Amino acid sequence: MSEALSEYFRALERLKDGHATKVPKGARINNDNVALEAGRGRGSIKKSRAAFKDLIEAIDIAAAEQSSPERQMTRRLEITRGEAQNYREKWEQALCRELSLLQEVYALKKELTLLRGGKVLPLRAAKHLGAPEP
Repeated sequence: MSEALSEYFRALERLKDGHATKVPKGARINNDNVALEAGRGRGSIKKSRAAFKDLIEAIDIAAAEQSSPERQMTRRLEITRGEAQNYREKWEQALCRELSLLQEVYALKKELTLLRGGKVLPLRAAKHLGAPEP
């Protein structure tokens, strides 16, 4: 294997490991990025050259294994939207429970008012409830 070809393979390994030095981290693995990482020009890896056959196959395999950043972001967005929807449903359920309890308290206060002849005892005053004062 020639020195240039081995440099391409080393560049491919750096891209796969996420330790690229000449292209941005997380760059997609393709022929051009491997060439740039190897210090060569874009388009220097040609499909028409037989010497690059194994390298191109290795690049294609690595590119297939690498999940695209768009797919990762789409998955994260879907998960976040699902979580947001879940929390919104929980929030709405909590509001419904609170509204139901407020209606129940209002109805009980109204009933107590009728039973006491229009006078409702304040619940916070301990002396009215017969409890000992602190």
